[in-house]
Amino acid sequence: MANRRKLVRILLTTLKGHNGFEQLCWVPMMGLFAGACSMAIGEFVSVYSQLDIEVAQMEREKRMGESEGETEKEQLPNPMQAATASALAFSLGAIVPLLAAAFVGDHKVRLGVVVAAVSLALVGFGGVGAVLGRTPVVKSGARVLVGGWMAMAITFGLTKLLDSIGLQM
Repeated sequence: MANRRKLVRILLTTLKGHNGFEQLCWVPMMGLFAGACSMAIGEFVSVYSQLDIEVAQMEREKRMGESEGETEKEQLPNPMQAATASALAFSLGAIVPLLAAAFVGDHKVRLGVVVAAVSLALVGFGGVGAVLGRTPVVKSGARVLVGGWMAMAITFGLTKLLDSIGLQM
């Protein structure tokens, strides 16, 4: 989620000015690629560490005679699967504002379209997460939406503040 916010920040920073179409496309695309790689590598390292811990625990239990056998091995985390899922989730979340912005010429209208598209995507992602996690869909969708709005507002406000005091982003 934090990396998606970073990509939205990159996009909002690009949108706040009167930048050309080429810059509007390439800067966020580079952010998307870097973010997806970062998410995948982080997820791989995290899940692989968890796998090492669980395998070590299984070996300790086996030495003590407490093993449950093959059933536990099937439940071990898969680092490559986690890395792929993380990169895919980041990319899907990042492509929404890019596509929304790519087809609108006026920068003020573009900003509104991006916020609307990202809001719909946040509700959708919150809902999918709720269904997969077997939690209340409306509550989860609303939580992700409000959190995303807060992140966008803070990011947009900070970029405006930095721009007003003369710092370039």
